[in-house]
Amino acid sequence: MKMKNIQSFIALIGFTLVLWSCSSSSTPLDPTIPTLSFPLNNEACQEGVSLNDSQSSLEFRWNSSQNAERYSLSLMNLSNNQDQSFETSGTSLSVILIKNTPYSWSITAKGEEGSNDASSDSWKFYLASSGIINYAPFPTELLAPRSGTTVTPLNGEIILNWAGSDVDGDLNYFELYLDESDASEFIKQIDAISTTTETSIEVQSETSYSWKIIAVDSNGNKSNSGIYTFRTN
Repeated sequence: MKMKNIQSFIALIGFTLVLWSCSSSSTPLDPTIPTLSFPLNNEACQEGVSLNDSQSSLEFRWNSSQNAERYSLSLMNLSNNQDQSFETSGTSLSVILIKNTPYSWSITAKGEEGSNDASSDSWKFYLASSGIINYAPFPTELLAPRSGTTVTPLNGEIILNWAGSDVDGDLNYFELYLDESDASEFIKQIDAISTTTETSIEVQSETSYSWKIIAVDSNGNKSNSGIYTFRTN
């Protein structure tokens, strides 16, 4: 009888140790948000190693994140919206890019398995090219309505909202195109007074629309936002 009690006691201790071990296992710590360092935001990047007439190798740099084991560089060519991603364990990475082209980039810090990723802000830059002294505006970012959404007109009107920028600081005006097919119909010109711009337009109820913005600088350089679509209630 005493032997059975001893065996039961030992089993209870073993079970308790297992529970304690499970409960005391540490939860993976989330990495902190990385901060970008280079290339700088909204500027023409003159650095990089020229490889040929059309390409340069550019080193991206960012500050380290606590609890991060690796980083993912997300890169987008703003001229054609082509995405690329690269992974590294360091805080810098060289990538071959096309000269005289606008890009956006961001960094995501990744920690231990089970932790949550942390993403930086997204920065834009223009990769410089020899002989270029003035750059086209960055392609305009269409903010609202977002593509594929449905909006409710107020007194037969809706508000279009977008953001534009230019590394040379000479953004002049925007051209608004909107119609029910391919956004080829010019509606009006809006002065580029600030980086974020909005305008109201008349629309029909229960109708699908396509719209885009052409940004124009004082030298006549242009950039196309690409087409967004929305529908009205």
